[in-house]
Amino acid sequence: MDNNISLKKVHFTVMAILLIIAVPALYLAWFGGGSFTLFYLMDNIPIYFNVDGLSRIFVTFTSVIWVLAGAYAFVYMKHEGKEKRFFAFYIIVYVVLIALELAGNLVTLYFFYELMTLTSMPLVLHNGSKEAIMAALKYLFYSMCGAYCALFGIYFLYKYCDTLEFKAGGTLNMTLVSGSGNETILLIAVLLMLIGFGAKAGMLPLHSWLTAAHPVAPAPASAVLSAIIVKGGVLAIIRTVYYVVGVDFIKGSFVQTIWLILTLATVFMGSMLAYREKVFKKRLAYSTVSQVSYILFGLAVFTPEAFTGAVLHVIFHACIKCVLFLSAGSFIFHTGKTGVDEYAGIGKHMGLTLWCYTFASLALIGIPPMSGFVSKWYLAQGALASQSGIFRYLGPAVLLVSAFLTAGYLLPIAIKGFLPGEGVIVQHKKERIGMMNAVLIIITFFIVYFGLFPNPLINYISGIASGLF
Repeated sequence: MDNNISLKKVHFTVMAILLIIAVPALYLAWFGGGSFTLFYLMDNIPIYFNVDGLSRIFVTFTSVIWVLAGAYAFVYMKHEGKEKRFFAFYIIVYVVLIALELAGNLVTLYFFYELMTLTSMPLVLHNGSKEAIMAALKYLFYSMCGAYCALFGIYFLYKYCDTLEFKAGGTLNMTLVSGSGNETILLIAVLLMLIGFGAKAGMLPLHSWLTAAHPVAPAPASAVLSAIIVKGGVLAIIRTVYYVVGVDFIKGSFVQTIWLILTLATVFMGSMLAYREKVFKKRLAYSTVSQVSYILFGLAVFTPEAFTGAVLHVIFHACIKCVLFLSAGSFIFHTGKTGVDEYAGIGKHMGLTLWCYTFASLALIGIPPMSGFVSKWYLAQGALASQSGIFRYLGPAVLLVSAFLTAGYLLPIAIKGFLPGEGVIVQHKKERIGMMNAVLIIITFFIVYFGLFPNPLINYISGIASGLF
């Protein structure tokens, strides 16, 4: 009894702290505006924060998902133990993410990007098993390798940009670049930044940490890793390409070609490996590898429509993947089973969770009127409207093949869960209707709602895109 009271106090305190952070962050993003310098790293390099349209989007969906996944974790973490430690790092990572998303220049973004890696690593190694420790070390190693690649590029941009502050269209001084004759080495530096920041986003060749980290982390940690933390890499790429370097410098170069090849290869590879994977959470991790590269592909074709689709998919994928991982967590919580072939008939006792999983699956496949259809439509239209050569048609074709593979690795779980067939003995425990289900229902509602009424979001993101091209 005393232990239950103590845990309730912990949960109340955690939720209070999350809301104390989230409410001011949302208010600042939407109504505060302005800029703020925390301190100077060097005489002319401040750790500096600024609010713009892109930061508003990232702060909003991060805050909503983080608070809801935290509420889910109050129940789930009884299954994992060591709750106080988990929630301490959970809160710290959230603060770091808000700072990352409000960063006003490239150095500030890099500073908190590194902190994001260091503070989120304990969420991966939470259970202390050998597998968790090795996965966390792999996560750290890959993230550091990516970060060093990005830092190499920052050195060059500092020399050739008027400022490292984020400005729509970029700040690269083409007079300096042309006068120095270093266009090629600068392009190589930008490519290294894309690969480096792409490590966090799960893009080839630095992608395999995802499939090591997700299966061993607690389900709420897996959910926010897949939904939010990988988007830190996406945000860093958007800021680098669209707000510092500028599209015109990269467009038509070997950098764009290599970037497009890497994104499409990652989309196809992730989908194929997810289709073959039998461990549920690892299958979802491969799915994240594939789906986040949808976003990177949209960013790489350099059209307003594709940019709009990419940012839409950032939001929708966050909601969808959060529901999928939390559904997986609920299945594991109630059954103790982790294999995709072990949930036959689970809809009989966990129907609500399975319905949420099914709606999220349909959205990730891109079935209308789910939200995933809207973002993928804009990605395809943007690619077809681009001047990216063969990728203009190859991109939509790969996305279509990936959609079929997505259906192949997600829907059988739902079908067998509801229709196990004759002779299947169902021995699963009946789900407990409570906080875990409430969170799933709320996020699933967002998935459906944004599919039916996407126009306000589309118009807002299109307004951002119009200032970048």
